[in-house]
Parts: sequence; structure tokens; C-alpha cells
Amino acid sequence: MLTSAGRDQGGRLSWEQKLARPVSRETAALRPEHQELKLNLHRKLLEKINLEALAAIDNQRVRSEVRLALFTLIEAEETLLSSADKQRICEEVLDEVFGLGPLEPLLEDPTVSDILVNTHRAVYVERRGVLEKTNLTFRDDMHLMHVIDKIVSQVGRRIDESTPMVDARLSDGSRVNAIIPPLAVDGPLLSIRRFSRDRLMPQDLVERRAMTRGMMELLEAAVKARLNIIISGGTGAGKTTLLNALSAFISPRERIITIEDAAELQLKQPHVARLETRPPNLEGQGAVRQRELLINSLRMRPDRIVVGEVRGEEALDMLQAMNTGHEGSLTTIHANSPRDAISRLEVMVTLANASMPLAAIRHQIASAVQLFVQVSRLTDGSRRVVNITEVTGMEGDVITMQDLFVFEKRGLSPEGRVIGRFAATGIRPRFHEKLLAAGILLRSDLFDEVEEI
Repeated sequence: MLTSAGRDQGGRLSWEQKLARPVSRETAALRPEHQELKLNLHRKLLEKINLEALAAIDNQRVRSEVRLALFTLIEAEETLLSSADKQRICEEVLDEVFGLGPLEPLLEDPTVSDILVNTHRAVYVERRGVLEKTNLTFRDDMHLMHVIDKIVSQVGRRIDESTPMVDARLSDGSRVNAIIPPLAVDGPLLSIRRFSRDRLMPQDLVERRAMTRGMMELLEAAVKARLNIIISGGTGAGKTTLLNALSAFISPRERIITIEDAAELQLKQPHVARLETRPPNLEGQGAVRQRELLINSLRMRPDRIVVGEVRGEEALDMLQAMNTGHEGSLTTIHANSPRDAISRLEVMVTLANASMPLAAIRHQIASAVQLFVQVSRLTDGSRRVVNITEVTGMEGDVITMQDLFVFEKRGLSPEGRVIGRFAATGIRPRFHEKLLAAGILLRSDLFDEVEEI
């Protein structure tokens, strides 16, 4: 018999209250007999309730109702279980029904930046730039495939033997890539690049020592003066995070068109039109690439065009847009340095128009792009802006550039932390007159700053 406080006469908590208490989600794998019990409970739960009928009800209320139904099923089982095991099995079944199964505790952990599933047997995560193996596993490859299907179907994509690779996204914008047999030899592979639920603002990047306040002031001025900026860097260096942060400087009165392979940008302006590519259908038809979206966006009266990442033929159309009145464009590109970024742009433009002379391509780049911002993930896992580089023009057939700010690595601390300094080169940018024309006056000592970290 329960009292009004929900406890029995011995002062013990009721089962409903025990199941409602928080539980440690990332623990060792369940024993085989418990895995079988969990599978049976999942099946019985789906037979007992109509999830489609519950879809219109508030999610928290639905989860509470289903938890109660699951508690009833657990109590009816003859298997002897501790209260902790019952609580854990209950949460894991709920994760299977409403979420992504074993991945749910990782998706709720704000310290996890990457989730890497190497077949059903191993799940790795990255925390603060360091990879570590978790105790989480999937039941088998079919279990993992079910989770992958659940992810990709939510964004209208598919994965099967005829299309064994897919890019998708979660509802919070996190980037997902999956690859399955026959391309994945040992079993399905899943990679999730997490995005922070709270978008990092420019001030956050300064406080985290990704750059100095002076560097951010220069980038703020460049965005407000409608300079064309390309953010370059390697995988996981923080290109999209920086792009999101810089977009905060765009005026709320401007119309912004975003173009992405998988929609992940989190722009907060009121007038944003988001476009996303589409893969081919079962017959191999109907694909819509970034190039087609970019061409179409020019007919949508954009004030700014933001391309999530340039990786192919759309580079030519982007450069032409920058050169024909669509100033203030922002995009990212995979490259190890600003000079490498220019080389990659040249290759991508050649893919779009192989007959275009290299000199003409370089003139297009030199006249279209004013600033390259190079970001890098260092050996200690920290992410830094290591170069802010201005494109100054052409000398013969060579695009000339000059660094305005650099990060100089000096060594490692005993704890393995990178030691270095941000340093201005002392060079005033050639686009200074354009800043003045936009009513922006930079402080005189901005290009003399040095900051040790």
C-alpha cells in the first residue's frame, strides 16, 4: 500500500518512482539473457500500443505513458531482476522506441563531439579532441542497420545494397554518414558529427582561445563590409562552427540563401531560405546537386549566399556569383592552407569547365575572394584559427596573398597542451578602404597585437 508521498509503508519508493529516477546511461553491456528479455519486451510493447495514434500527443506525455506500460510488462516477467536492471532495461527499450537505441545516451552527452560506430561491436566517441572507446554495443548488425534506416528515412533518404553510402542529418543538425556492406567489409559503419545544441557565438570562440579578440574584430568588419570569405581547414577543424559564428554579424535585414548537402547551418536571422541537395531515386534519376541549387538561388533575390561546403562544380558558379554583385558570400572548403584552398578551387572550377584557361580561373578567384580564414585542429584536440589571409591580386599568373594574422606553434606543455601565440603580422589590409566606405573604422593597434596561449 502506497502513502500520499508515493512510498510503501516501509518507506520504500514505488516502482513508478524508481523508473522515473535518472539512471547512468553509458554502462557495460547487458548480459545475453537480459538482451533477450529486452528484445521480447520491445516486441510485446509494440503489440500492446499504437505508436502512430500516440504521435499527435506531447512527446513527454507519450514517453511517460509508454514507460508505465513497459513497467507493467517488466513486472509480469518471471525473470529475477534487480531494480537497477529493471530501470536500465526500461530506459533502453524506450530509447529503441523513441530514439536511436544505444546511441541515445551519447546524443544526450554535451561533451561528445563525434560518435563513431565500427560495426555493432564497437562504439567510439571523441571528447575534447580525444578518441575513446565506450562500453556501448548493438545487439547485431541488423540492430545497427535498423538505427541507420531510422536516421536516413527521417530526411527522405535511403540506404541499401544498391545505394550503400549515405549522408544525412539528425534533427539538431548533426551530420551523419553511413556505409554498409558490400562496401563496408566487416559490417555497417556509422559516423555522427555532433553539433552543439547551443550555437557557439563569436564571443564563445574568443573565450575558448580559438582566436583573439582582435582577429574576431577584423572578421566582424569583413562580414559587415560584405567581403567574400572562404573558411578552409581539415576534417573536424571547426569550419562550420566558425561559419555559423561569423553569420551572426550579418544584418537581420538581409535575405540569406543557404545551400548545403545536408542542412546543418544554424543561422538565427529572421529571413533565411534553406536549400538542401537531393540524392537520386531508385532509378538513378532526380538528383539535385549543389550546382543546380546555387544557379537557382541567383533567381531568389539573395542579399547573401552561404554555401555549407564547396566540393565540386558549383565552385565556378559561386565565383561568378561573387563577381556579379552577390557580395558578402561565405563558404567553406577542405584544404590544409590558404594556398592549398586556391589550388582546390582551381581543380573544382576545371571540373565545371575543362576548357577554361588556368589564367582565367585564377583571375576569377583573385577578383572574387578577398579573405581566406584557415582553421586547424591541433595535436591536443584544440581548434584554432591559424591564418587570416588576404588575397591581394595577381602577379603574372600567380595569385598573391598576405597573412594578416597567424598562429605560431611553439611547442607542447608537459600535459601535452599546445603552446603558441597569435600574432598580427603588422600588415594593413588592402580592403581597408572598403571598410571605411562601409562606415567601419578599426582601432589603430589592431594589427600589432600578440597574444600568448
